Order: sequence, then C-alpha cells, then structure tokens
Amino acid sequence: MSADSKQPQPPEDGAATTADSTSLLLSHARLTDGRTVDVRLVGGRIEAVGTAGSLSAVGGSRVDLAGYLLLPAAAEPHAHADTALSADTPGPVSYAPEEVQRRATEAALLQLGHGATALRAHVRIGDVQGLGPLEAVLQARRSLRGLADLTAVAVPRLLTGVAGADGLAMLRDAVKMGAGVAGGCPDLDPDPAGYVEAVLEVAAEHGCPVDLHTDGDDPARLARLAAMAGGLRPGVTIGPCAGLGRLPADVARRAADQLAAAGVTVVCLPQGGCGGTELRGAAPVRLLRAAGVRVAAGSGALRDMSNPVGRGDPLEAAYLLASLGGLPPQEAYAAVSAGARAAMGLPEVRVEAGFPAELLAVRGERLAGVLSLAYSRIVVHRGRVVARTSAVREYCDSAAALDLPRQVRPERPQPPEPGSPPAGPVVRS
Repeated sequence: MSADSKQPQPPEDGAATTADSTSLLLSHARLTDGRTVDVRLVGGRIEAVGTAGSLSAVGGSRVDLAGYLLLPAAAEPHAHADTALSADTPGPVSYAPEEVQRRATEAALLQLGHGATALRAHVRIGDVQGLGPLEAVLQARRSLRGLADLTAVAVPRLLTGVAGADGLAMLRDAVKMGAGVAGGCPDLDPDPAGYVEAVLEVAAEHGCPVDLHTDGDDPARLARLAAMAGGLRPGVTIGPCAGLGRLPADVARRAADQLAAAGVTVVCLPQGGCGGTELRGAAPVRLLRAAGVRVAAGSGALRDMSNPVGRGDPLEAAYLLASLGGLPPQEAYAAVSAGARAAMGLPEVRVEAGFPAELLAVRGERLAGVLSLAYSRIVVHRGRVVARTSAVREYCDSAAALDLPRQVRPERPQPPEPGSPPAGPVVRS
C-alpha cells in the first residue's frame, strides 16, 4: 500500500464532513485473534479497545456483540449504480434521472446492509443519456450522507478520433461535476492505447484516480497500460481482468510483474462479469498476489442484465475467493476490506484505538464460519450503527431437531425474539 493510499481523501462536495460526536460502546465483541473485547467509539473513530467489561459507554449508547465477530468494514470498489436492480424491468432499462437515482440509492443501501460502508460506482456517460445518469448518482450520493460514502466513476464509451471528441469533453465535464474518478473501457474503443492516454491525461489535469474496465486478455495491451500508468498518483485501478486467467501461465506472470512494477491495482469480480465486459470468469488472484500486485475484490453487477442474480455482497466475494480461489479466509476478507479500501484511496481500518470507526459485526466465532454463513450483521459507519440484519432459523418440534446446537454462547444466552416464540430449537445465524 502506498503512502498516498493511506491518507484520508477529502469528502466530495462536502458530503459527510462530520461524524457522530456521541459515544458508542461495542461490548463483548470477538476479534479474529480470539480475544473478546469492548470497543468504544467517539467522533467517528475508535477511542479505546479493552478487555471485555473494562470500558463504559461514557454517557453514550451500548451494543452487546456477544456471539459476533467484529471486523473492519467491507468496501465495494466496483459497483454499477446506474444499471443496478434493473434486470426485471420490462422493456429497455430506463435512464430517466429519477429512476437511476432510485436504483442507485436502493442498491447502495442493500450493499450497506451487507457491510460495505464505502462504494465506488461506475456510471456510463455520453450517448443519448449524456450526463443525466451521473447527475442522478451524484444526487443519490447526497441523499446517502451519514449512511455510506459513495464515489462516482465517469465511464465514457469512446475517447479517440472524431467520434471520441464529444466523449473526451464530457469526461472533463463529469469530473468537474463531481465524479471522483476518471474511468472507462478501453477495450471497446478502436484505439485502446489512445483511450487510456486520454483518461490518464484528464486524471492528471484534475488530480483524480483512474479506474478502467479491461478483460486483460491482451498482454501487449496490458504492457502498454502499465507503462503509461506507472507512477501516476493518486493511482490506477483496472478490472475485472478475467482474461489473465485464460493466458498461458508464463505470459500471465509477465503481465502481472509489469502491473506490479507500475503500481497498478487489480479489482477482481469473483461472482462474474459486469456491464463493462461480456466475458465471464475471474482474475487469477493467487498469481497476481504472488507477483506483488495489489488485489481487491468487488461485486460488479447487482441484478442487472449482466448478472440478474448478482448479490452485491462483499462477504460473498470473499467466500468465493476462499472457496474457489483457494485463498485463506483472512486474505479473502482482506481483499474486500483492507484491499478494497486501499484501491479506493480510503484510510486503513483496524480494530485499534485511533482508527476510523468503520466496522462490521457478523454473528459467528471465526472468520471461516462467518464467510460460510454470514447472515446476521451489524454495520457501523462513522461511529454509529447504520444497518442491522437479523436472521433466526426455527425448526419444528421433532425427534430429529431436538439436539440441534444453538449458535449462542452458553455464558451469555440470548433472549428469544420478542413476539415470535420459537416452535422448536432455534439457531441464530
């Protein structure tokens, strides 16, 4: 992680400039190292971490996290806010500003409930829609203040030749409007290298990051991109790069070495493709990591035409990295938390005093179990609880169900859900 990526970025158009100044105590939370602790949050940061029972709320509120694993919150580095939740739309997808804003807001809240307190949303600009979808996503961002941080990536279709002149002008306008990242899909332009050069030029003019869609199946094109991107600050991200996995291993390794040397971050999409590429598959994460490439993981399509069953769940992305990609659970979760935040230029989060209070509590004892059955979740953004999801599974009285274990610690039993007495043994998950 570069020094630049660790520094907090200024909020866009003044969004979420203040954190909740009240105190919140998270008590009896389990950490990944096995400790059970109290964590006190004040002013959007972690003020103190102590042994269970050692801290008080100091006039604030308290949340009992017995039975939960406390983690740094996830982040979503690759969403498509303008097309999210459109798979069931009859006829063509509507790009009316009010429809885009509604979908973008609903999608962000859905992903927030999953545990992503920061999101980077790719938004197509140009064609007949112009800058309308971007303005709608920026309005959604404003409506989400205090709940989640949403950054827009401007994605023009063409940037080179006579046909690309309008797209280049629109990209500059988009960044001036409030798009925090310059992006696009060079694979779709007649001159991919020229496209990348144009995006890098706009990013250098405005001092903003770059985030490009590419399948990564052309090693020569990747080499040119790495050569052009090397040293650019605040940084260049590409993804989903599933094509790297279809290249011969030695060719893929050389490409990975070039990306690592240039400081390019790769965001993979374990659940599949997205609107920026029609090809399926996932990037070779272990090969990239072995080469020293910074790797993050995102969700990509969220129930749009590219993936009508996309979940937008960072814990599912981590689960797939562990289950199919072979990463240890700790590394898999880091790809959707620390790695994703670094790719987005956000400050590092640890469950330690002084770090931002961006946290996710998931019912479970250990990280592997959490990635397997991550149902009940509590999400903390800027020091306050902004989302809760509670899951209770009930079984009828029968001989087969009598000995089912309860996912509750014996020393701190949980009360039954009010108004819903269990019909038989209960498993909270």
